[in-house]
Amino acid sequence: MLKLASVVTAYGNTEVLHGVSLHVRAGEVVALVGANGAGKSTLLNTISGIVPARRGSVLFDGKEIGRAAADRIVRLGLSHVPEGRQLFGPLSVRDNLLLGAYSRGRADTRAHLHDDLEHVLDTFPRLRERLEQRAGTLSGGEQQMLAIARGLMARPKLLLFDEPSMGLAPRVMEEIFRAIGELRHQGLTVLLVEQNARWALRIADRGYVLENGRLVLDGTAEEMLDNREVQRAYLGKGYREVWE
Repeated sequence: MLKLASVVTAYGNTEVLHGVSLHVRAGEVVALVGANGAGKSTLLNTISGIVPARRGSVLFDGKEIGRAAADRIVRLGLSHVPEGRQLFGPLSVRDNLLLGAYSRGRADTRAHLHDDLEHVLDTFPRLRERLEQRAGTLSGGEQQMLAIARGLMARPKLLLFDEPSMGLAPRVMEEIFRAIGELRHQGLTVLLVEQNARWALRIADRGYVLENGRLVLDGTAEEMLDNREVQRAYLGKGYREVWE
């Protein structure tokens, strides 16, 4: 579904991604882990059209999108849940959700929008209780739920997540990751950027490690959990006891 080949991305004269190649198959959850400053967010921004690729190829469903406009990429079926959520704070939860469907245009009927709204509210029941509340007054966990639900309103084939656990308490993190796992069971394809490698690899099929703008390791989630270098750098001592 998604294939990057030798992608180079830069901000001005500063090159951030140095020939990155990866792929995501339909129906997979793929985790991208790495330290702060490794280039993870830049990689997602390149895929979603926020920062165009300087060189290389980004194919989504067989179409080149490496230098396409962000709104066209959304219409093709790729949504991005950004780091920091980036909600419209003064607007209600309902209005934020409806804005997530803007790319679908006038061809969609109100009935379709209503059905999709009901679906995301079933996925995140807490949002149903706060539909008329301003997004900026929600808790951090509720804001993350809203950011994900807004991305789902575009009816994506592939959803990009950028640090969904950032700033959340462990109990709320578990709820968010459980929801991501449920989306996978519903057939959605996910590319997940997450500094907390333990949580990410727990729900992923495969993973990649990004260091200083270069991919240095890839494999199944199980292989990466068993890899001593990954354990040392990203999982921490005793990580097995957290899940077993």
